[in-house]
Amino acid sequence: MALLSLDDITAALRDLPGWRFDGNALVKEFTFAGFPEAAAFVTRLVPGSEAADHHPDLAVSYRRVTVRFTTHSESGVTAKDLAGARVADSCA
Repeated sequence: MALLSLDDITAALRDLPGWRFDGNALVKEFTFAGFPEAAAFVTRLVPGSEAADHHPDLAVSYRRVTVRFTTHSESGVTAKDLAGARVADSCA
C-alpha cells in the first residue's frame, strides 16, 4: 500500500471534519456525554476495523476518545487510514 503525499492528505482532510494530520497519522478526538458512551463508541469501531484488518490506536480518557490511524507497515498514512477515519466518523 502506497503512502499518501502531503497534498493528498491535505485534500482528503477537507472531507474529514475534525481530523488532523499529526506526524505520520490521522488523529481526531471524539467527545461523548460520559464514559459509557465513549466505551460504546470504541465497541462500535471494532467490527469495521476487524473487517478492514486495520486497527486504530485509541486513547480513552473518561468521555473523550482519541483515534489515531496510521499504517504501521508503511510508517505513514495510506488509503486504509482515510477509510478508517470515515468508519470512525460513522460510528460516532
